[in-house]
Amino acid sequence: MRESIESKVFNIANTIILIGIGIITLFPLYYVFVVSFTDAKEYADKNGFILFPTEFSTAAYQYLFTTSSFIKATGVSVFLATVGTALSLFVTAAISFGLSRKRLRGRSFIMIGIVLTILFNPGIIPPYLVVREFGLINSVWALIIPVLTSGWYVLLMKSFFDSIPVELEEASMIDGNSDLGTFFRIVLPLSIPSLAAFGLFYAVAYWNTFFSAVLYIQDYAKMPLQIVLRNMLVDSSMSTSGAAAMEMMSEGHIPTETIKMAAVVISTVPILCVYPFLQKHFAKGVMLGSVKG
Repeated sequence: MRESIESKVFNIANTIILIGIGIITLFPLYYVFVVSFTDAKEYADKNGFILFPTEFSTAAYQYLFTTSSFIKATGVSVFLATVGTALSLFVTAAISFGLSRKRLRGRSFIMIGIVLTILFNPGIIPPYLVVREFGLINSVWALIIPVLTSGWYVLLMKSFFDSIPVELEEASMIDGNSDLGTFFRIVLPLSIPSLAAFGLFYAVAYWNTFFSAVLYIQDYAKMPLQIVLRNMLVDSSMSTSGAAAMEMMSEGHIPTETIKMAAVVISTVPILCVYPFLQKHFAKGVMLGSVKG
């Protein structure tokens, strides 16, 4: 079929609009990346507006990776994203598998409790009081345990486990496996797509931990990367010795803005690098359990 003139005009206009939106969306990312690698002298000469730098410099990154507070904050965020994600996936999968078995006693009561956690938000004070009573204030575990699982993710994964044939579980039992053996040897290997999808959600949430750290963490050495990045962007300080850092930057060695941009790049790149490895499971995993039949 030949395209009509109206259809050609629409396709051309649609393409132009989408390209424009793409440029508007990607330009801030491009600018942040370019400025982070810009040489100090060139940045000063061009008054900070640089599109195509002539000289690249890694001085901002070298400065950040020699700053103890930034290194500690990066370590805390890596710990949250790895350990927190692993624990959250295990707890979510275990709860979902148990709820998917109809022989579980009190199953309906537990389901009602999970749904209530989705419908009603307790706010800030009750979680803080619970964390304080358990002695987790100023502990990294305060950023993991209160958000170890999500009621919404439990329901989605339960729907996926409901679609697994009961015959597989029965065959596993005949082979001598217990419920735990069935869970680890049969169910989890079949759940890799859904685990990959939910794992990405959990990892992004833990990596971007901010508000809970403001509430529960008092020691600056235990702050995650997002808090340190916020201090850099708002207060232009990277550690408790912010005056020393500002003095070094004011001497012209490294512009403040290039350090800020480098910190933004470092805090963004890890998640961007993880996504391609999970992409093949992501689209399938998100839809698992959403539709049955």
